[in-house]
Amino acid sequence: MVDTSRGDRVGEFRRVAGPYWSLRPACGGPEWEAEPESVRRATRTERLHAEIERWNARSRGELL
Repeated sequence: MVDTSRGDRVGEFRRVAGPYWSLRPACGGPEWEAEPESVRRATRTERLHAEIERWNARSRGELL
């Protein structure tokens, strides 16, 4: 998913939290809440970029 209110930040959908959606960065980190109307599906290119970031984080031994 892409949060357009945060500069097109890509995250994985985690859950509905009241009126918000909780998203988590693909390569780890704290979740954030986004308004559903500010969230869209990630494009194929955005998903691939997020997966590459995740693979690179794992190769560096970062916890996800």
